[in-house]
Amino acid sequence: MAKSDAPIIVIKRVKKGGHGHHGGAWKIAYADFVTAMMAFFLLMWVLGSTTAGDLAGISSYFQNPLRVSLSGGQGSGDATRIIKGGGDNITKTVGEESRADADTEQRRISDSSVTDVENARKDKTKNELVKEDIQKKIDADPELKNSKGQVFMDINAEGLRIQVVDEKGKPLFSSGGSVPSVSARRLLRIIGKSLQASPSPIRIEGHTDGTKYGNGEAGYTNWELSTERANVARRELITGGLDPSKVVQVIGFANTVPLNPEDLNDPLNRRISITVLNKKPKQEEKPLVRPMEKLPEGIPKGAQEIPVNLRAPAQFLSKDNAPKSPPMEIPPKVSPSSDKSAR
Repeated sequence: MAKSDAPIIVIKRVKKGGHGHHGGAWKIAYADFVTAMMAFFLLMWVLGSTTAGDLAGISSYFQNPLRVSLSGGQGSGDATRIIKGGGDNITKTVGEESRADADTEQRRISDSSVTDVENARKDKTKNELVKEDIQKKIDADPELKNSKGQVFMDINAEGLRIQVVDEKGKPLFSSGGSVPSVSARRLLRIIGKSLQASPSPIRIEGHTDGTKYGNGEAGYTNWELSTERANVARRELITGGLDPSKVVQVIGFANTVPLNPEDLNDPLNRRISITVLNKKPKQEEKPLVRPMEKLPEGIPKGAQEIPVNLRAPAQFLSKDNAPKSPPMEIPPKVSPSSDKSAR
């Protein structure tokens, strides 16, 4: 075959240029993103500058959106009332007089619940600060560097609980007595100094192990021992700087609440527990109703004789309750004739 008959191979090279124009769809997506972020930060700013009562109203609205339509609210009366603003108060020219936002029982309950949550949050923050302060002071004291295992702190529903326990070879008190050791005094005084600025009430508890004091019968027992140790701890806390008026309870539990119930003689069971109590939610005070006292059956009223020396003076008694004087004896009348004859 001749060379001129060979097939002609044509190689076409395509030059790749820059990216083509894809339109402006990304601009719309970016604008939506920026708008959403602006709305989010605006919402955060509004929530941050809103009072607790208004937050409660917002929360109740999302829990029951129909409440605004049923009991009044922003935007619900403008379309149905002639007077601009609607509601029961015709002096309102802007917005509405909303029964949902007025000083109602439901609003007060919402406000109180918000206040309770806020108080609980503040108490937890304060307890955390007190806990850190106590830990720092114990760590900074060279004499208590070996006593770190004797202090346990936790935050529960009641508040901050500080437990100072016995450790093997490091008792808090003398055996069977209420005289604190040198390290126990130092620990309790450091705790008292940390609690001196706390406005919360404080409860102090004393606990013993399972070893019975004496014969366990009448006389001095673990109950008296645990109570006396708790009172000694109270005095040491006050010496450290605690305000005496903050202590509301000093209780002895003997060996009834052990930390280690599997071994009642464990040194951990011998301890002093100090609880910084949280603020309790306010409850409506109900009048105390006492049942009517009744006399035993068969005894008529007023049948009990009161001794003369215990009776109230007559001027303080009513006419009905005044003691009746015995009837005076009137001497018989004597006629003049009989009188002359007697002479």
